Amino acid sequence: MKAKDFFISLFAIVLLVVIGYLWLAPAGLKTSPDISLVTIDGKQLQLASLRGKPLLVTFWATTCTGCIKELPHLIELYEELSPRGLEIVGIAMDYDPPNQVLAMRNAKNIPYPIALDINADAARAFGNVRLTPTSFLIAPDGRIVYQKLGAMSMQKLRQDILYMLQSSQATQQACTTTGTA
Repeated sequence: MKAKDFFISLFAIVLLVVIGYLWLAPAGLKTSPDISLVTIDGKQLQLASLRGKPLLVTFWATTCTGCIKELPHLIELYEELSPRGLEIVGIAMDYDPPNQVLAMRNAKNIPYPIALDINADAARAFGNVRLTPTSFLIAPDGRIVYQKLGAMSMQKLRQDILYMLQSSQATQQACTTTGTA
């Protein structure tokens, strides 16, 4: 009888832990919102069109010193890993004047798309982002796997992206080998 009670108690505890994790999990189970953005160049960009590859979405502002410090690292990361499939989209906050965003993009030679969030629709879609920098790493399947307010650990971010790129390549090779796509 004691063994049965032990296993029932153990099952109940495990069940509570799983339910608690699912309820409180920070990002790994959320799906990225399917939003449409307008880049600083006036092009439409649908986030869903970037599925199938790792995507880093970063909310930033030209007046944010942390954002400006992070820019060279993001540019370096993009230049290194975009040929392998990484996408980065910078989203300028609604309070950031478009002419300042354009000037910053040009001055820093930012190679990845910069979108304007004039009505704060993107910020709302990502959970009411108000502070910068706020970044979201989105897996190829569309899940938000990492969310960070403030400066990111570029080393950890790079490792996570490399893992996604390797996993994505392995999946593509398996599909090609088996004839599925």
